[in-house]
Amino acid sequence: MAPNSLEEYRKKRDFGRTPEPSGAERRLSEQPVFVIQKHDASNLHYDFRLQVDDVLKSWAVPKGPSADPSVKRLAIHTEDHPLDYADFEGVIPEGEYGAGTVLVWDRGSYRNLKQDEEEPKPISQQIEDGHVTIWLDGQKIAGGYALIRTGSGDDARWLLLKMDDEKADARRNPTSTEPKSVLSGRAIEEIAQQEKAKDE
Repeated sequence: MAPNSLEEYRKKRDFGRTPEPSGAERRLSEQPVFVIQKHDASNLHYDFRLQVDDVLKSWAVPKGPSADPSVKRLAIHTEDHPLDYADFEGVIPEGEYGAGTVLVWDRGSYRNLKQDEEEPKPISQQIEDGHVTIWLDGQKIAGGYALIRTGSGDDARWLLLKMDDEKADARRNPTSTEPKSVLSGRAIEEIAQQEKAKDE
């Protein structure tokens, strides 16, 4: 991990108030993980995170991932998150950065599709180059996905695309048909209500 790669994450949060993890040491898994968190903040969106070295590289995807290869989803690159954020589910209090309810919508392992090429390219290098290709093994979404950066500097935007493979299915809309948490089985409203009840 680059020095201070979690500095921006920590600067934005008061860990005396938010239940989010501060980024304590966590043993790396043999197979890198991905997680997609449904985040009901000022706008409902999905946070797509990939374990790269010892942090989670993160993108906010307003409409969530698609199983349809013809669909391009906007993905906004955000700050690195600590690895233990992959298990975070709960409510970020009002007044804190990202205030709202977080649900673990999908998670699993992933592999680098460029690792077997003649010149293997690590994910960190692919992010730098603006073209990432990975295979996801999640409970809700699976198969090849690409993250592609368009533009540069302040105009840089990323797109998340499903590759056209055996896991592609234009008829599936997993964000609407499978809304519950893969971690707890709860809906986002249940998490909000249960956490509120704890505080009363």
